[in-house]
Amino acid sequence: MLAVGLCIATLLVVSITHWVYRWRNPKYSGNLPPGSMGWPLVGEALQFTNPNQTFDTPPFIKNRIKRYGSIFRTSLLGSRVIVCTDLELSYMVLQQQGQSFKSWYPPNIKKVIGNQLVASMHGSFRKYLKNMILTVIGPQSLKKTLSGVESVITRNMEVWASHKTVNLKIAVADMIFEFIGRKLIGYDPEKSSENLRENFDALVQGFHSFPLKIPGTAYYKCLQGRKKVLTTLKNMLKARNAQPNKVQHDFFDYVLEELKQKDTILTEEMSLDFIFGLLFVNFESTSQAITMAIKFLTDNPRALKELTEEHEKILRSRENPKAGLTWEEYKSMTFTFQLINETLRLGNIVPVLFSEAVTDFKFKDYTIPSGWLVMVCPPAVHLDPVNYKNPLDFNPWRWEGMDLKGASKTFMAFGGGQRYCVGADLARLEMAVFLHCLVTKYR
Repeated sequence: MLAVGLCIATLLVVSITHWVYRWRNPKYSGNLPPGSMGWPLVGEALQFTNPNQTFDTPPFIKNRIKRYGSIFRTSLLGSRVIVCTDLELSYMVLQQQGQSFKSWYPPNIKKVIGNQLVASMHGSFRKYLKNMILTVIGPQSLKKTLSGVESVITRNMEVWASHKTVNLKIAVADMIFEFIGRKLIGYDPEKSSENLRENFDALVQGFHSFPLKIPGTAYYKCLQGRKKVLTTLKNMLKARNAQPNKVQHDFFDYVLEELKQKDTILTEEMSLDFIFGLLFVNFESTSQAITMAIKFLTDNPRALKELTEEHEKILRSRENPKAGLTWEEYKSMTFTFQLINETLRLGNIVPVLFSEAVTDFKFKDYTIPSGWLVMVCPPAVHLDPVNYKNPLDFNPWRWEGMDLKGASKTFMAFGGGQRYCVGADLARLEMAVFLHCLVTKYR
């Protein structure tokens, strides 16, 4: 019996050892990038999720670049991943969405933001949804949006000025949510019986938490917040549908009109999921960017001085100093856009972009196998001294003479290619108008 037990134990140890070895040394018909797969199932997730307390490239990425180079492999919670900080490959991955690659989000994240976010769509359906939202927040509609953005910002700043202290991140998030809520769904927090913003607080707090779906956990509260928001949106859509002649010129109007079409591919569930994702992404990312811009300005008097001078010049050039911003004035804010780009470059609102290879993809000497994930890491590109001299310095002047409105191989603050954010122009507008109101009316 002892001999049998020893044989079983030996076989078990050999099997486990072989399994671990095969996990850490996967074989494919090509040359995989170097790297470590960590432990089975868990991979290197614990190291990857360690918090980063600086603006520098996360230690997980930085340490492995030094060891393996700009392209390396790893494993995160069961997913096999190629981490990419190479300019050329990053650009190719973003450009070939819907061809060699498709967008990918962790399952726990998709449960929060939903499946109908434009960035996760492909082909004609993505184009269809993108065109719908651009009717409300696209470049052509922003001219009409400008005065509304300025009005909301001005009103909120007047309220802040009456307080001894203001939690800037929360206050700005409230302000952005007020605007985007009106723009998308005609939401008025003063008239509504539902506090949509409160439910989004639970979403933000649980978004990056461990995905443990147990009552009391941050992730569980996050999912409950999503459920309440979707219920509210459904009731709002139902109420709007009961008043077909009441046009509010928001995104709900376009959704209702589209749902009436016989040949539409849009469903009510899809539209609500889509609106939810737009609300969440816009207010959270833009409020982060504005908060960081104020932090950088506070630490850089020279930048604040030049920004103030640019906006005071706008006021001096007006016939009526009390008039609102015009589209021509907005387009003239050259240093403002330099500052916004530098804030986005150094702040890195989007730390990673995941894609999944749909075919075996060859790049230089490496093969990215079909089914593997590719993680493009904008911070590693934005903070590479080869791309930006003294990359950890806040230097808006580095953008002089450069394109300030698009994406490039070295600037992926809003993604790139098919993954370029549809709300990028709106976010820039909100940031620029906020800075204008701040430096022309307050200290």
